Amino acid sequence: MKTIAFDGKRAVLNYTGIGNYSRLAIESLLPLLPTDTHLDLYTPRIKENPRLAPLLANQRVSLRTPDTLAGRLLPQLWRSNGLTAQLRRDRPALYHGLSNELPLGIERSGIPSVVTIHDLIFERHPEFYHAPDVAICRKKFRYAAEAADRVIAISRRTADDLRELYGIPGDKIRIVYQGCSPLFFRTPSPEAVAKHQRRFGTYIIGVGTIESRKNQLLTLRALAQLPSDVNLVLVGRQTAYAKRIAAEARKLGLSNRLTMLSGVTMAQIPALYAGATIAAYPSFYEGFGIPMLEALACGTPLVAATGSCLEEAGGPGALYVDPTDVDAFAAAARRLLDSSSLRQEMVHRGQQYITRFAPEKFGQGLVNVYNELL
Repeated sequence: MKTIAFDGKRAVLNYTGIGNYSRLAIESLLPLLPTDTHLDLYTPRIKENPRLAPLLANQRVSLRTPDTLAGRLLPQLWRSNGLTAQLRRDRPALYHGLSNELPLGIERSGIPSVVTIHDLIFERHPEFYHAPDVAICRKKFRYAAEAADRVIAISRRTADDLRELYGIPGDKIRIVYQGCSPLFFRTPSPEAVAKHQRRFGTYIIGVGTIESRKNQLLTLRALAQLPSDVNLVLVGRQTAYAKRIAAEARKLGLSNRLTMLSGVTMAQIPALYAGATIAAYPSFYEGFGIPMLEALACGTPLVAATGSCLEEAGGPGALYVDPTDVDAFAAAARRLLDSSSLRQEMVHRGQQYITRFAPEKFGQGLVNVYNELL
């Protein structure tokens, strides 16, 4: 039996972002790999995660934790320094770092390695990060990209950044687009959609961590130029930036038109998208932009920002504006609010476009990279 090993920390411990990527990767690979292939997820510790549980119910998927006392006592150090020794003992056919990192010494282990680099936003916009975090990420990401036998970039934008900023040869990089969860392609119940529309009326939705890089202030400021019956619903983990948004809403007299929701489960989000008239994603910089796929899959057109990879993610399913231009955002939103035919056309074209990001294509892209090395 062949075994493919994965960095499983985010799959086990995270509920969004790279955690979703990690779980979707495993889910997409299972039906495509030979039935005698086992998938081992290496994690510094185990935590109950309902999103991971269905995968662990498959006998071909296992969790692996530190196999030494030192590793159990110092799990973070094990992940960066001790994991390679454990991999040498376990001898998987291949190791895939799903979250921008590889353990030190992997290039000398004799085990072929792949790393997924999601983005280099901290290099393009260090102002959104603490300086020590930038230094740590720069060291880890560069090492992983240089040490890996293949580097998977989740978008052309990330591939270009790897070549330009780190000098990674193009023949070592493979672009494998991430899909979004099949959950978003299932029609939510009319009752759930109607509940949100009764609560929020006509609304614009923004899904993602409420933080300065995501630029939700642009949407709020544009809201002041839109009809008074249009509201804004922001869904995501709140950082200190959420206080700035609340203060700006008070300043603009928009507090009664703004709702910020946290703790929303993934299963609840499709109905929130489906109830919205427009989705907003004005982020200053992204490695890809999964919320754009989610919104289009749920039948909601978007206003998104230029300047990174969002055109790559949304294609014709969005109108694109400069992330600093409030007037342009408001004008684009008005176009969509005023024309149901434009909304329908954009969703139709967008849904055709995002078929290239279907989970089975994501899985096949990963398999193709593995086959180059095995």
